[in-house]
Amino acid sequence: MHILFCSSEVFPFSKTGGLADMAAFLPKSIKEKGITVDIITPYYRSITKLHHEMTFMGSKKIRMAEMEKTVHFFSLIRDGQRYIFVQNQEYFERDQLYGYVDEATRFTLFSYAVLEVIELLDVKPWILHLNDWQTAMIPYLLDEHYRIKADYYNNIRTLLTIHNLEFQGNFDEHESRLFNHDFDGTYIHFNRVNFLKAGISRATKINTVSPSFRNEVLTQEKGFSLDGMLRYREKDFSGILNGIDDSVFNPDIDPYLVQTYNEKNLVSGKKANKKALFKDFDFGEDKQLFTYIGRLSSQKGIHFFQHMLEDFISHADVKIFLMGSGNTYYEKFFDYLVSKYPDKVRVYIGFNEQLAHQVYAASDFFMMPSAYEPCGLGQMIAMRYGALPIVHETGGLKDTVIPYNQYTTEGTGFSFNNYDASVFKELLFSASSLYIEKQAVINKLKRQAMKSRFTLDQMANHYIALYTSILED
Repeated sequence: MHILFCSSEVFPFSKTGGLADMAAFLPKSIKEKGITVDIITPYYRSITKLHHEMTFMGSKKIRMAEMEKTVHFFSLIRDGQRYIFVQNQEYFERDQLYGYVDEATRFTLFSYAVLEVIELLDVKPWILHLNDWQTAMIPYLLDEHYRIKADYYNNIRTLLTIHNLEFQGNFDEHESRLFNHDFDGTYIHFNRVNFLKAGISRATKINTVSPSFRNEVLTQEKGFSLDGMLRYREKDFSGILNGIDDSVFNPDIDPYLVQTYNEKNLVSGKKANKKALFKDFDFGEDKQLFTYIGRLSSQKGIHFFQHMLEDFISHADVKIFLMGSGNTYYEKFFDYLVSKYPDKVRVYIGFNEQLAHQVYAASDFFMMPSAYEPCGLGQMIAMRYGALPIVHETGGLKDTVIPYNQYTTEGTGFSFNNYDASVFKELLFSASSLYIEKQAVINKLKRQAMKSRFTLDQMANHYIALYTSILED
């Protein structure tokens, strides 16, 4: 079995979010099971520093409407994994990965390039594993232009993984000229070109990144207007939970921590790491620590913080550490909290991998009140480090966090169903009170959380089973 894994970003070469992590973790874990996986991604400006390590594979001219563009293919072997980079300076070597007015052209070019590189490969892929809207037009282009070219194109199957349904590649109808074909309703959604709709329509099978999110997006309430199309493909639509790399996120061996720890020495290990973090940020005496690490966006529930966090900070004996970047409005709010509560709040605008590990290790509670969450990795990492997640019961958060039961002391975190800022605030107060009044219970919950395992191995097995079913259809 040979998989060509197609992603608009891949860690450590390019990253804006969890897609980049999955594009690194999943192929690695599948490859370890004896399956050949190549990864193809755009050659961004951040990658130019590695050019001297690359091998030139060839070039192709690609026509899109009235334009003809040349792409160059380069391969790079890193830790036994082959990466293929698609180079076109005009469209990919820019200051940022996304956010340009010509996104439709950029990722249509990448989609054609994925299909063109197949001619250059000695071993042809059996399955193209596509990810999110940036690659979702590939099944349509494969059907309309490439299957008649050669048997190896005709035999290719496709899997589209939807990591975030909200972002769909939604453009003006005029962009349909890029597809070099008669106007087609396959990709039209509310009178606009919609890359993701095309992928859902034409991919052999579709999946998203948690079972609960899969079920949620089949409803009108949470389907982001594509629920009808997903229900039409429901028998071909599955949910596979993401996993985390235990060689990277493991407090027992983590080189970023001042003291490693496991379930047995949890208390002393977390205390040492909290002490170090507090010292580094001049944070004063040891208190229970509530943290957030992630994008600053409404999807992540950051607007809840605006409505209730000051009240919680003012009335609870806690410390707050917030890390992230995104919406500048939320960044300014975080800075405001630091200025108003200098003894209780610390903020890091941006992302720092080493610091993130240290924050997880120091945390008592990890706040994640997402409005929706296809899977989420933050809550998994937090639990692995003995930080108790406080989450909204949605998507992957619902699938991974077992809510605290006060009668049995079962649980790996805290959760709320009614999506309301006041409900979230009350849950923060309840968790804080439990920390003060029943430290033994908190420590038991932390140990239970640390024993949770959402591994790459489990994830890989599910994807391999899905690949097999695609080939058997």
